Amino acid sequence: MTSELEDGAMKMSTRGRYGLRVMMELALHHGKGPVPVETIANNQEISGKYIHNLMSSLHSAGLARTVRGPKGGYELARPPSEITALDAVEALEGKNVLMECVADASSCRRAGRCAARDIWCEVASSIDGVLRKITLAELANRQRSKQKEAATYSI
Repeated sequence: MTSELEDGAMKMSTRGRYGLRVMMELALHHGKGPVPVETIANNQEISGKYIHNLMSSLHSAGLARTVRGPKGGYELARPPSEITALDAVEALEGKNVLMECVADASSCRRAGRCAARDIWCEVASSIDGVLRKITLAELANRQRSKQKEAATYSI
């Protein structure tokens, strides 16, 4: 789920970050029909080609669907209240694995006696817990609030 920055800090890959934004955009338009790729691209500042790439994984995971035709685009496969941020991130990134030993203790001969591994397991569990608690409906509501704040404070 993560990759390393040059300074050693860890971050989620572009696939996970952009994919969650795409899913949020679909949640913002839920119930209004399919969202054209151009709309998603403009609103989220992501290339249409990359959106198509992301949607392949999200479609395979049963989270989104494609609607073909002149009024086509993408839409959520289920209501946004039934899809968590964790569902979307795992569809794009796989399981949260900060360290290889977190997912597979047999990958490290020290795993059973390593207190540091315990911490990495707790961190991974905490990240998953936060992502599991936030549905796309909640994420869309947060985005609407931020858009209102931005409109209120614009000069």
